[in-house]
Amino acid sequence: MPAILVGSFMMNLVFVMKTPEHRCKLPMLDNDTYEITSEYQRHLVNITIPESDDKTIDYDRCHYYVYPFGESPSKQNATKITCTEWVYDKSVITKSFASEMHLVCQDTLLTSHAQMIFYFGVLVGDLLFGILADTFGRKKSLYLAIIILIGSAFGVCWSSSYITFVILEFIIGAANHGAFMICCVLGLEMVGPSKRNWAGIVIHMFFAVGLVYLAGMGYFLRNWQHVGLAIAAPCVLFLCYWWIIPESPRWLLSMGRHEEAVTILKKVALTNKANIPEKLLQIQDEPDPHGNLWHLFSSKVLFVRTMIIFLNWAVVSLMYYGVTMNVGNMGGDFYLNFFLLALIEFPAYSICIYLVDKIGRKKLHCGCMLLGGFACASTIFTVSFGGKSLEPLTLALAIIGKLGASGAFCVIYVFSAELYPTVVRNAGMGASSCIARIGGMLAPYVAKSGELVDGKFGKALPLVIFGAASVFAGLMCLLLPETLNRRLPETIEDGNRFGRGNDYNDSTTIVEKYTSKKEKQLVSSESL
Repeated sequence: MPAILVGSFMMNLVFVMKTPEHRCKLPMLDNDTYEITSEYQRHLVNITIPESDDKTIDYDRCHYYVYPFGESPSKQNATKITCTEWVYDKSVITKSFASEMHLVCQDTLLTSHAQMIFYFGVLVGDLLFGILADTFGRKKSLYLAIIILIGSAFGVCWSSSYITFVILEFIIGAANHGAFMICCVLGLEMVGPSKRNWAGIVIHMFFAVGLVYLAGMGYFLRNWQHVGLAIAAPCVLFLCYWWIIPESPRWLLSMGRHEEAVTILKKVALTNKANIPEKLLQIQDEPDPHGNLWHLFSSKVLFVRTMIIFLNWAVVSLMYYGVTMNVGNMGGDFYLNFFLLALIEFPAYSICIYLVDKIGRKKLHCGCMLLGGFACASTIFTVSFGGKSLEPLTLALAIIGKLGASGAFCVIYVFSAELYPTVVRNAGMGASSCIARIGGMLAPYVAKSGELVDGKFGKALPLVIFGAASVFAGLMCLLLPETLNRRLPETIEDGNRFGRGNDYNDSTTIVEKYTSKKEKQLVSSESL
């Protein structure tokens, strides 16, 4: 359940920072509105607001004319002034934080800065709550993240300044994704290795449900504060998790708390009306092998593979979040576009569940990256040469781009985890996750680039950048070895030899060969 609201929080800033169509407020008309309500107002707009240099919009958004007192208005005696007040089109959204704080014109990049700070919070949250979860337990850390999330999510709805807003969004990003990460770990630790790929993909589906929920709340409420409250309020229900969610038996074993782990497993067996295997009661913790992150750069082979993996994580994140952030530049209905971009994730994940163990991780991931990349890059033709008549085709290509990005995001978790040698797998996955956050931090700036470049090309530019990056990363992925039905590398030396000869050509899987002894014993509890 938390994954649903995590999805909503991760994309909420698309609505909060939505910049409606706007122009300068007429200084001589106190009750000026963006909508033209009289011929007198239309006359004032025509003589006061300059025409825009961007042919896709009618009026200059940042300047107005003033004329010498007593003279007839004309371009010859007009002085162009930078405005400090604006009026906004309220047909799409009645009030966003961007319109309330006037984050337009020279301050327009402040919207991207806020989104970047949020995703930086996600990065910090992954690191901080990862340490807390390993030190103090999954349950306590999850509850702490939920409490912090509730406080900051309600607080941000009454932010009266930009500084307060971005500080609270940073905290929301950290607590929100920290909770999601812990939920993922708990979910994967509660199932056996043979079900982990499936469980990881299903968690992503709940994330997509959150995006659909956000689309609905945005459409019906159309006020950034009300949407924020609609997302924050259900989080209160998660306070009951303290009495529902048990601590992870695997974490308890790793901390030497054997009796507590067995007690929880007995409760699970009783609830499921199953018998607990006797050997499960005799599990003793054994230290898992570990290495340092720098080992991934200790040879040319590992260095190249690691950099390709990092590149793909960054680009997948850039593409996944960026395409959705760019929803306002696609034409058509803003809310319908967002809804369709959210809905396409379900077939993406379903396809991955079906194909990931059939055609292999490499082919599937590369295919998703190339499909999404070429689709997004192709929008340059529909936008530049088609205009409004081809807006549905532009949207369709963007949806295909999101399909590819969602599928690639799903597969990269499995693929990269299997490529990293066992001794550095945790370190490698942690570093990959951090690199992905960098892609997320760059996404709002690329999405905003379309507003900074005039003309039709500006509207196409973000998707072209996303597409080109995705194609490049997908092609680089061809240099990586396949991992399906291959004995996976355990040591650094194994990693150097993996995929380069016949040493790893048997069909032994990670479940059969490369789970630790402790995990092999716990696999038998899958029937509980």
